[in-house]
Formats: sequence, structure tokens, C-alpha cells
Amino acid sequence: MIRIREIDHLVLRVADLEAMLRFYCDALGCTVERRQDALGLVQLRAGSSLIDLVPVDGELGRAGGAAPGPQGRNMDHFCVRVEPFDEAEIRQHLGRHGCAAGALAQRFGAEGEGPSIYVTDPEGNVVELKGPPNR
Repeated sequence: MIRIREIDHLVLRVADLEAMLRFYCDALGCTVERRQDALGLVQLRAGSSLIDLVPVDGELGRAGGAAPGPQGRNMDHFCVRVEPFDEAEIRQHLGRHGCAAGALAQRFGAEGEGPSIYVTDPEGNVVELKGPPNR
């Protein structure tokens, strides 16, 4: 039997690497774990997981076809667990980085029902910021 513990990594094909690095590193607090520029890969540390950014004009990106956009998104959204989850602080922090956050809602996730906020990155990928489960 296979038992999945958490998201290990996800890969986003990107058109504007610098804008995506500003969003994921500055606004969301990820750090660059490893770069393989010759291959066209930047791996970001997101807690215990990785978010890989693959520029569409790099070796890996060209292999994936057309660039992401309004008519060709690569995913619906992905969710990252945020701790502590302080709605006011999250909104204030995102606002300082020019990011508009969606409404707070109770959504089901890996740990159960709890608060979450959606935010969209510069290339239209939706990121769910998830808080702890309701007690």
C-alpha cells in the first residue's frame, strides 16, 4: 500500500521567471534551494516541499509545449499549509507585495476543515494558503 504524507514538489512552467521569483520568494517567503540555469530549472523551498519553476524558453520548458496563459493553465490551484495562520497579517504582508488576497473561507484540506485564502501568482496560478483545522 502506498501512503502519501505530503506534497513533495510541484512544477510550474513559467513565462516570466523574475516575476515568479519575486512572488514566491518575496511575497510568500520561499527560498531558492537550487538553480540549474543550463537546464532551465529553479527549485524553491516551501516548508518541507519544493516548488520548481521551469521557464518555458529553457531546455525543460520547451519540452512542455505552449506557454501557460488564460487559455492553457497547467493546474487549477495548489495548497500550502501556513503556520501561524493570522488572516490580518497575511493580508497586510501580501498587500505590501502588491498581491490581492481572496475572501477568507472554510475549506477542506489534508488536515480537515479550516480557514484558507486564495491568492494568484503573476502568471495566473492560484495558490491556496491554508490554516490549521478547526478544533
